[in-house]
Amino acid sequence: MPAQLRAQKPESQAFQRLRDLLEKRIVYLDGAMGTMIQKLKLSEDDFRGERFRNHSKDLRGNNDLLSLTQPQLVEAIHRQYLDAGSDIIETNTFNATSIAQADYGLEDLAYELNKVSAELARRVSEEVMKENPERVCWVAGALGPTNKTASLSPEVADPGYRAVSFDELVEAYHTAARGLVDGGADILLPETTFDTLNIKAALFAIEALQDELSERIPVMISFTITDASGRTLSGQTVEAFWNSVRHARPISVGINCALGAEEMRPYMEELSRVADCYTSCYPN
Repeated sequence: MPAQLRAQKPESQAFQRLRDLLEKRIVYLDGAMGTMIQKLKLSEDDFRGERFRNHSKDLRGNNDLLSLTQPQLVEAIHRQYLDAGSDIIETNTFNATSIAQADYGLEDLAYELNKVSAELARRVSEEVMKENPERVCWVAGALGPTNKTASLSPEVADPGYRAVSFDELVEAYHTAARGLVDGGADILLPETTFDTLNIKAALFAIEALQDELSERIPVMISFTITDASGRTLSGQTVEAFWNSVRHARPISVGINCALGAEEMRPYMEELSRVADCYTSCYPN
């Protein structure tokens, strides 16, 4: 669809309300889902539940699977973050693409994992808003970076090799994003980006999904500066990264993971200088 026609598509109500609030004050994201899950010290049996009791591969550590096997625990974490004052909670889907789930032999669950995870977050946010009519809460569908990189070879002896193709990433991200939207996510959030080509595949998939929807939903982008060099793992500076993704017209762009608040500050200052949208900061 031509860009001028895309621009004419109306924004969702959640999009408009989020933009209105951003113009008034800082909007608060939740915290790390993985850290909260690790604190629970769950066993292999906890991750498996009844449904995956006889699965052939170890599942401990597959946090996304808990949306199916231990949904009450995931909902409780969402509730804690909302009670602490979060405006936006992220779905438990950091590794819910078919590419990442292939490590566990569960790649066919990608759509279901994303849809159910969004439904859990949606249910908790609706409960909180019902209890507190003055509040508005959003569900951000988290799209992690996958465990493969499209720009770099994992084989030292074969620099031309790639473990995943752009088209494979697009297909995986489209399935995940479709599940998130069908489950009730207000926002799509490709996050923890270490390879710009990966997120370009995610944004391509999201734009294709936007064409299928009656309204545009907001997109937040978050990438990772891996060390004091001020670059992503695939070698881009903050400004270069922004120029690579600005065509997606995100409602916000930000930095998350790897660095603490103090170390992240100069890169956030640079990002806020070059970006023509809102910025987000999610320190490690």
